[in-house]
Amino acid sequence: MHQQNIMKQQTAIVTGASEGLGKSFAIELAGRGINLILVSLPASGLPELASFIRKNFEVRVDVIETDLTRAESYPEIFDYLQQRQITVHLLINNAGLGNWAWFGDKSTAFYKTQIELNVVTPVLLTRLFLAQTDVTVTSYILNVGSLGGLFIVPKKQVYGATKSFIRYFTRCLQLELYGTNVKISLLSPGGINTKPELLVMNSSLKGISKATIMEPGQVARIAIDGLLKGKKEIVPGIANRLLVLLNSVLPSYIKDGIIRRRLNTIINA
Repeated sequence: MHQQNIMKQQTAIVTGASEGLGKSFAIELAGRGINLILVSLPASGLPELASFIRKNFEVRVDVIETDLTRAESYPEIFDYLQQRQITVHLLINNAGLGNWAWFGDKSTAFYKTQIELNVVTPVLLTRLFLAQTDVTVTSYILNVGSLGGLFIVPKKQVYGATKSFIRYFTRCLQLELYGTNVKISLLSPGGINTKPELLVMNSSLKGISKATIMEPGQVARIAIDGLLKGKKEIVPGIANRLLVLLNSVLPSYIKDGIIRRRLNTIINA
């Protein structure tokens, strides 16, 4: 109860908050009495989500509708907070752009947007967040990575590379911020049923592949629990943790063989 009362005085930024995992983060944090700054694209349903949260939870909810690939968007967010004298204690770097396609099937504009949203956005928001933290209280950063940043996955070449970047970036910051009041965690989920089309695609999976898929609400709860406990990396789900363990013990040539067979399956499908 004491922690709950403390958390009621805190505020979290959630990027990509209008749907999927971001929406689940917003509802999970609100349920813990944490005020919210919700950030997402215009016309993505953000005001409706904010209204729902205000009606169901006793928290303040501010909405910032902006395109995070615009360079001006990052300082605009923190100018908004400074003008309202809001100090943010939690940053959830969730916004991102995924894909499942051969490299040549997407345009250069798509990859530019993907890299800006998945790499540039969390780096710059983290920099601005750290500049405004209250050093006397504990602050938290959750970077949403992916097991795709650990495994080589065909048709996820740029997405996986951006998540590898997030893994490296987070690990470095954990060392730099050691001993401070800032706790930074990496969330490394497997597949998540964040959209109807993913739900349909994931429903056809079998065996270990099916076991790795989780619901966004479940992932959000596990992630926030791990973040507040100061866990360095959060891998939701027993099946996903088993995959990480296998990855660490299997020789490279075996992993390469598995990937090549997987690639042939995709090509011949």
